[in-house]
Amino acid sequence: MPRTRRRGGVLDATIFAIVGMTILIGLGIWQLDRKVWKESLILTVTTRATRAPESLPPRASWERLVPEANEYTRVTFPAEFLDGEEAYAYTAGSSLRADVEGQGFWVFAPARLAGGSIVLINRGFVPTDRKDKASRLEGAPRGSIDIVGYMRWPEARGLFTPADDVKNNVWYVRDPKAMAAANKWTVAAPFYIDQESPVPPGGLPKPGRIDVKMPNKHLEYALTWFGLALALGGVYVAWLASRLRRRG
Repeated sequence: MPRTRRRGGVLDATIFAIVGMTILIGLGIWQLDRKVWKESLILTVTTRATRAPESLPPRASWERLVPEANEYTRVTFPAEFLDGEEAYAYTAGSSLRADVEGQGFWVFAPARLAGGSIVLINRGFVPTDRKDKASRLEGAPRGSIDIVGYMRWPEARGLFTPADDVKNNVWYVRDPKAMAAANKWTVAAPFYIDQESPVPPGGLPKPGRIDVKMPNKHLEYALTWFGLALALGGVYVAWLASRLRRRG
């Protein structure tokens, strides 16, 4: 009976080691695949955001646009902002704008295109103490403006994202449809525009160029998983060698 138990212990440990190492190696290979995917995504998005601006796609094509093919595309178009209309998206800094630091708000405003359609524009950043548009009247847009910016899609709400403060028109995810519904704006575009230029008189809201920075630590993660697999294999071999020495 003791010999049977010893055999069973070795067999169980061997199965555990093989299964564990297979899982860990599989996770490492998956991270390497993610690395290739992320590098391709960074190249694609950076290319879109740095090339010369193109005309905003026509209204008839909007429903066919998707983030995978169109997000961060740099565009230019004339538009006229609806007088006095704004919504505010809270931010604690930006991973895409090195010139934006600290707490404040992205100022969203509806703008009418030449054909009558309305697109929501993220006009730029204001610090907390300049949220009230009365404190920056010199920057109020007037007439038709030639806008350069980037096509963006709504953010996904995270598990810990606070609820939007609809009463005070403050939002914690950049969701143009929700903002439009609450403010009774007729916005048909599934995207919004991050404004790059022009800079308004007085400098606020502060638009600017984006610098696409996506975390790419998949190689580190892969090496971690492979290292754990190697460590598990080492522990198993050391345990088995010790077991065999005792039997001898």
